[in-house]
Amino acid sequence: MKHRSRVAVDPTQPNLRQVHLIHVELFDELAAKGYSVAPGQMGENVTTRGIDLLGLPVGARLQLGASALVEITGLRNPCAQIDAFQPGLLKAVLDRDPDGTLVRKTGIMGVMLEGGEVRPGDAIAVTLPPEPHRRLERV
Repeated sequence: MKHRSRVAVDPTQPNLRQVHLIHVELFDELAAKGYSVAPGQMGENVTTRGIDLLGLPVGARLQLGASALVEITGLRNPCAQIDAFQPGLLKAVLDRDPDGTLVRKTGIMGVMLEGGEVRPGDAIAVTLPPEPHRRLERV
């Protein structure tokens, strides 16, 4: 399924948002700020632990379980709808790095290269693309 706002702008563009992944550490961070968010409540398909999702480059591949393979395409850009879930959540998932650049913490997007069954607790193997690496941007 394609993101409606992007299709409205250009219906011919490729769908770079097939799979949404969030790091569970974000939920821990949000809990410390007084928000209660559980896996699946922010629309993600996969929740990870111990992987620096936001630090991965474009083209990184994640092997999920025995056979599913996702190629990372970019960052998820949170929208105002997130505040309908919990007021103030949009501000809580945005930050600034030391040089003032906006940091979007709501996970990453990818495309499926290979399908397969994925279960809670499955291992995730990360393969980086050849250098030079491109930093993730919103898709």
